[in-house]
Amino acid sequence: MSVGQVFLGLLESGPQHGYGMKASYDRWFGPARELPTGQVYSTLRRLERDGLVVVSSLESGDGPERKLYAITSDGVEELTSWLGSPQPPGEATLGPLYAKVVVALVTGRSPEGILEEQRGVHLAYMRELRRSSADDFESRLAVDYLLAHLQADLEWIELAGQRAISWGGN
Repeated sequence: MSVGQVFLGLLESGPQHGYGMKASYDRWFGPARELPTGQVYSTLRRLERDGLVVVSSLESGDGPERKLYAITSDGVEELTSWLGSPQPPGEATLGPLYAKVVVALVTGRSPEGILEEQRGVHLAYMRELRRSSADDFESRLAVDYLLAHLQADLEWIELAGQRAISWGGN
């Protein structure tokens, strides 16, 4: 996911300040990924440099000038293209857990402890997500997504444990 593309989507509904976009981003993505304030403004500068957004006005106040950003027609075209392009399944990566299991197997160690510990971590995180989820749409959508991925990981953990037992180091 690109923060810039999300920002283009947020700006399509109308001009916004950087802090407003961060608040919207945090509302939709907060449970899954934090967005540092510095990244907000570096992303907006890059989008402006690339002609996808413009500063539509500057507001003076007690602090520094506040910029109001607006999406350009090129930005709308970029957003439309991104939204219309499905994510290839190949973007799912073989992550650190997979690497630990493989290394355990090729070094003659049992991956069972690794898998059991990870199962426990996943289950604890799933309980935490279920307890902390708010009833608002944004939070529920994000929590449901995370829970579905954790459930898929748990299914793989179970399958990997079964395969490792049958492999037996051969």
